[in-house]
Amino acid sequence: MKVFLISLMNLFFDLLGFVAYHLPRKLVRNLGACLGVLWFDILRFRRKIVLNNLSLAFPHWSEKQKTEVGRKSVYQLGSQFLEFFMIPYLNEKWMQKNAVITGEEHLKKALEKNKGVFLLSMHIGHGDIGVSLISMRGYSVYLISKFFKTKWFNDLWFRIRKGQGVQFIEPHGQQTPFAILKAMKSNSCVVFVLDQFMGKPFGVETEFFGHKTGTAYGLALFYLKLKAPVVPVYTYEGDDGRVHLVFEQALDLDPFISEDKDRSIAQMTQHFTDQIEKYVRKYPEQWMWVHRRWKSFD
Repeated sequence: MKVFLISLMNLFFDLLGFVAYHLPRKLVRNLGACLGVLWFDILRFRRKIVLNNLSLAFPHWSEKQKTEVGRKSVYQLGSQFLEFFMIPYLNEKWMQKNAVITGEEHLKKALEKNKGVFLLSMHIGHGDIGVSLISMRGYSVYLISKFFKTKWFNDLWFRIRKGQGVQFIEPHGQQTPFAILKAMKSNSCVVFVLDQFMGKPFGVETEFFGHKTGTAYGLALFYLKLKAPVVPVYTYEGDDGRVHLVFEQALDLDPFISEDKDRSIAQMTQHFTDQIEKYVRKYPEQWMWVHRRWKSFD
């Protein structure tokens, strides 16, 4: 019975993705935004967290402004959720019509060093569509992502996420360092997502929007080992109704490196956090304000 239900669920989401792919993108996103209405305005799930986070980040904003940005952020999540199931169906035609890629020359230049590239995700916009577009452009890409404990859900979720050839690495597994090193040795792109809270032993204390928090230090640690380029990358939903994938210039990290390894790691991690803050300030309505970013670092 369980196997039948899982098969039925897989079939449902495959059908959902197929139908969503063939509908106009604007309609799909508007339908998805209805989930955001249910979430933010009716059920009010985590609404208080969203508004408290915005109060920390933008204390000078009015309550109306914070509510408007929080609402847009959650509506974006609803739209992204519905588009998520389309990932296995994306193709060159969809990309040409619905995506704009800028700064790709920065990625190509970084890959010319043949050391692999660390991609620092701003986690703005639709991250899974973003990494799928990178893979569709012909790049080998690995995303470091938490796995789910429930096997059937994990299998379903990652089957869809892998729909365009993106590969995944568990953050804190025994084989994680070897998987990252292997990917970099093959001159692949490895995506680090650092915008969520991380306490000890995998995080260091940082500041985000002027408030203390904890951030994962893995990217800084691997940079010290490999000296591979770190290229910031993000997506955002443009006014033109298309998803924009943006690569920025590789970061200059030499000023943050000293003989003190721990200090170097802390300074680089703070610099990465500052980069994320810069782009969240630019696109506040497209960042995930729903998670508890400012937990106490112990």
